[in-house]
Amino acid sequence: MRTLFFFALIAISFEAAAQTPHSHSLGRVIKFPDIPGYKSVKCDLHMHTVFSDGAVWPDIRVQEALMDGLDAISLTEHLEYQPHKADIPHPDRNRSYQLALDEAKDHNLIIIRGSEITRSMPPGHNNAIFITDANKMLVNDSIEVFREAKRQGAFTFWNHPNWTAQRTDGMATLTPMHKLLIKEKLLDGIEVVNDQTYSDEALQIALDNNLTIMGTSDIHGLIDWDFVGAEAQHRPITLVFAKEKTDAGIKEGLMNRRTVAFYKNLLIGCNEFVIPLIQESLVIKSASYMGKSNVLQVVIENQSSATFTLRNKSGFTMHTSHDIITIKPGKDNTLQVKTKERIQTAKLTFEILNAVNAPASHPQVTWQAAVQ
Repeated sequence: MRTLFFFALIAISFEAAAQTPHSHSLGRVIKFPDIPGYKSVKCDLHMHTVFSDGAVWPDIRVQEALMDGLDAISLTEHLEYQPHKADIPHPDRNRSYQLALDEAKDHNLIIIRGSEITRSMPPGHNNAIFITDANKMLVNDSIEVFREAKRQGAFTFWNHPNWTAQRTDGMATLTPMHKLLIKEKLLDGIEVVNDQTYSDEALQIALDNNLTIMGTSDIHGLIDWDFVGAEAQHRPITLVFAKEKTDAGIKEGLMNRRTVAFYKNLLIGCNEFVIPLIQESLVIKSASYMGKSNVLQVVIENQSSATFTLRNKSGFTMHTSHDIITIKPGKDNTLQVKTKERIQTAKLTFEILNAVNAPASHPQVTWQAAVQ
């Protein structure tokens, strides 16, 4: 009887899921506004399926991405590491991409062809995306494989440079080989975020060497298990600021380093892009004085999926909070600002504690609140 009851519950759960659009019912869609001049394109460009060392079929990766409201994904199967080949013997390293492409054909999701170059350190693991044929990248030489990727027009990036299996101290460190790859323009980006890890050292390497800042899930199991139902609440992604929401637009944005990584509610990127993203995410809807008082009530709408943590740097004090302020996503948030005397425009400056523009550094953003 207990077993029958258990299976009945499962059946009811599946029926409910089928009747309700899961992307909205679970409230898991990742949202960010566009910034001036660019589309904010939500990408996860490092993931795996059973066609390398993942645990799911490629169509699941497409369905998960649709549930998360992503715009583009890349199934970057390991070229050299094929642990399921006894069960799925596939000589064609493009097969995973083709299956994902077929699953996504009726949906607004861009599938980017990619592969993971899987080597010991150096150069470690690296992704090549926007390639044309993964099979041609099965070459022995660890430098020549990057040259082949570039002949195919690839964007390449260094995966999990802080991975303790290859860096026991967890410190991303440039090797002579990586310096050579950068010098010869064979390496374009670096993962500052991979799975559940973040690396200050990788961020500094990106800033010092003009590498694109990347954030990826590197998912092998289910997104729901590893992220949505876990502490992180959302998968890590790379926001690419593209002139158009196409594969060519994404590639151009990546090559020109127009990215911000989103990881555990943290935004990681250069001021040039992270500040406009914050300014577009937090919009002042109104500012008016409360009755006859000199307390200004400011209503801020958070148009993103991030919960913002702000430290007040405006010179004003707050009436109902201290200097640390939380701005929740998808709703209006009200601040009460003591301006001492009535003014026409309030200059509100905050340090954005859930954003990083360099190791141990947070951007400051200013809004002008026009009093109504």
